[in-house]
Amino acid sequence: MAFAASVASAGDMSMSGAIKLTYGAFGTGELKAGADDFTSEADLDIAATSAGGNITMSGTLELDESGSAAGPVSISTGTLTFAYDKNEMDALTVTSAKATSDAAVWDGEGDSYGDYTVSFAAGGIGVTYTKDQESSDNAMGVTYTAGALSLSMTALDETTGAVDTKTAGGGVGHDYGKGDVKTTIGATYVTGPYTIALSGDDQTDQDWDASIAMASGDTTITLAADETEMMSVGIAYTNGAMTVSARQEFNNPVGTDDETEISLSYTDGALTFGAASDSGQGGHYGDEAETVISAAYVDGDVTVAAKGTDQDEMEVSVTFAF
Repeated sequence: MAFAASVASAGDMSMSGAIKLTYGAFGTGELKAGADDFTSEADLDIAATSAGGNITMSGTLELDESGSAAGPVSISTGTLTFAYDKNEMDALTVTSAKATSDAAVWDGEGDSYGDYTVSFAAGGIGVTYTKDQESSDNAMGVTYTAGALSLSMTALDETTGAVDTKTAGGGVGHDYGKGDVKTTIGATYVTGPYTIALSGDDQTDQDWDASIAMASGDTTITLAADETEMMSVGIAYTNGAMTVSARQEFNNPVGTDDETEISLSYTDGALTFGAASDSGQGGHYGDEAETVISAAYVDGDVTVAAKGTDQDEMEVSVTFAF
């Protein structure tokens, strides 16, 4: 399939981008950052959409300091949509395993590897099918909503995981381990200030989750439990410029400590401040570290930002977006 545009076409075209200068170093997941240094990034996205007939098609050309690439492409007609974006469809996600061929790219975090998605939505029913071309792994989801009740079923087959091969010279690809093969059924019901959610799968060692959330004004309290008999209570509060949330786990069978999660964000005009702590993220780096503190100031089209972690990481950046 080809997507061509000309001056006489009925399509729309737009451009956006950013230039960023950064000093510092941030890791990711279980991958430690390197030495502090200056780095620069330049990104330009050229997006085009054609909607002259019954078929709508859109695509993006992405240009940055490392080269050029085609962004996501979507084709829609009526209630049916096809979207392609290689290794970016997150319905298929496998946690990376340490690879002897290229350990430098291993961070222990989940990585998407789905290539295309076909979706349909009409009359409260939604159907989505996602597939990876190289491995044939796939995920199918069906949802139904009728008033306060929502039902869902997801069939996931990550038998292979990902099959692209990493090379010692920094080759691009994946050689992750196998993922999940399961079907999960869920239901959510909203009645007044309460939201009740249940889900469970068909694995031999079955997983299930149950929660009830109560909203009262600016405050939401959530109680949850799962198959490990771990229970948690969380509270979220929003008041104008400030948002605060906290969550505590009890009887967590994984490790010796129950997780404690606390986050705070505050915005006052051009200034934004954020702080987050998650005791379950010990030993992680970058945005996944146990404690992350950040601040940003916006002056017109320019944003000055700084962030740091409990792993003695820091990063200061200046970004011009257009």
